[in-house]
Formats: sequence, C-alpha cells, structure tokens
Amino acid sequence: MRKLLLRILRILAISYVSLLLLLRISESKFVFFPDLPGRLDGDWHPAKLPVQDVWITAYDGTRLQAWWIPNEKAQFTFIAFHGNAGNITGRAFVYKFLNDTPANVLAVEYRGYGKSEGKPSEKDFYRDARSAYVFLVERQGIRPETIISFGQSLGTATATDLASEEKVGGLVLEAPFPSIAAMAHRQFSYLPGVELLVYGQMNTKGKIGKVKAPIMVVQCSHDPIIPPALGQEVYEAAASPKQLLKFDMSCHEESSLLAPRRYSAALREFLAGVEASK
Repeated sequence: MRKLLLRILRILAISYVSLLLLLRISESKFVFFPDLPGRLDGDWHPAKLPVQDVWITAYDGTRLQAWWIPNEKAQFTFIAFHGNAGNITGRAFVYKFLNDTPANVLAVEYRGYGKSEGKPSEKDFYRDARSAYVFLVERQGIRPETIISFGQSLGTATATDLASEEKVGGLVLEAPFPSIAAMAHRQFSYLPGVELLVYGQMNTKGKIGKVKAPIMVVQCSHDPIIPPALGQEVYEAAASPKQLLKFDMSCHEESSLLAPRRYSAALREFLAGVEASK
C-alpha cells in the first residue's frame, strides 16, 4: 500500500511539473494576443481623427506601423502603447481623447500586431518603443521633455520601461500590473510555483521607481481583467510626484470613453504640473 501511494504521488508530481513546463513553453500564447478579434480588423481611417500612417524601422529592420495624429495647438506628445488583443484601430477613441487634450499622439503598433511586421516579444517591445521615441525626437522634432509615455494594460509595461530609460515629460498608466509573475500567480493561484517558471517579466513594479518624471496612474474600482490591488502595488512603488485617478465603475481601458470629462480635467491638471516642473 505504501509503495502504491508513493507511486501515485510520484506520478502526480511528474504530471504537475510537466504541466508547469508546458505553461512555460506556451507562455507567449498566454501573454500576447495579436490575432484577436482579427489582426487587420477595424476602421483604419476613423472619422474626425487626422490620422497619418507612418512607418518606423526597428533595430533589426522590422517595419512597425504607427499612427501620427498631430494637433497644431499641442504642447505635449503622447507616445501610446495599447492593451492586449486587437490593434490600434480598436483604440481610436482613446487617441481622439488624447488628441483633444490638446496633444500630438503617436500610436505605436506592436510587432506582430496589426500591420506591423515581426513576432511579439517582451524585449523587442522595449526596443521598438525606443525606436518610436527616436522617431519622435529626430524625425518629428519633438523635445523629450514634452513626450508623455502612455500605456494601457499590457502597454503599461512598455510605457514604464521607456520612461525609466529615456527622458520624458511624464508617464500615464491605465490599469497597470506589477509583473507577469504577479499576474500568473493571481490567474493560476491553483498552481503553486507557477510564477517561478515565468520567463517574461514585464516588471513594472521594479522599474517604475527609476522613473524621474511625474506619474499618473488611472484605475477603475472594478476591473474585470486586472485586479485593482495589482495596480495599487504599481502606484505605491512609484516615486513622487505621482497621482492616482480612480473611477468607481467597471472598466479596463475605457475610462476616457465612460468618464471623459473627469478624466480630461485630471489629465489637463497633470500636464499643467508637468509643464510647471520643467
């Protein structure tokens, strides 16, 4: 009986480790969703949004598509990194909101998403963000201190990494998360140790303390995708000056659509503080 029990335990242990390794091998499929709802679905010429298609060449020659949305009254330029799934067309309402601040917007499409070439990966997302930053500074003549790194959900990791390494005027994060490991632990709590096997880090909590520019974290009290407690961890890890904008409603990346007046007023106030801190 004892031998049988040990054999069963051994089989369960091997099966469990095999499951964890399978999750590790398939990690990118759990993290990146470039084909949802459809890689090229969407309105590529949204009304009332002066979109200019531009192409950015990454460090390895990969061509990245982006939307350049100018505003002649702009004092700031948002470099925007959207959330997971879909492409930049699904966030046109966000870019319209930012453009009306008023501000210029460079909406960057991830490699492997939308019309951009390549395959998605964490390290390349960071490198591509720097290529987009160089595009703004060198080709568009935008001063670094007027660039606002803006990220939503998955994009908060890239926006934070950029702001921690390059000079920017500010950092705005909607629905941030501490790291992939923290998300894995939360989503797969029934699999002890799963966070130890995560290869990709997206360690926003570890990087945000290096950001020297003013920071604004935007969060909904009921987020169906990323628990607010995780976003709170990111906010607490950030250095001052910082501010937390909370919306008492259920949303994820839709704050600007559901509460545009309050969000706009808070964002303008934040930008005024950025201007004053120059």
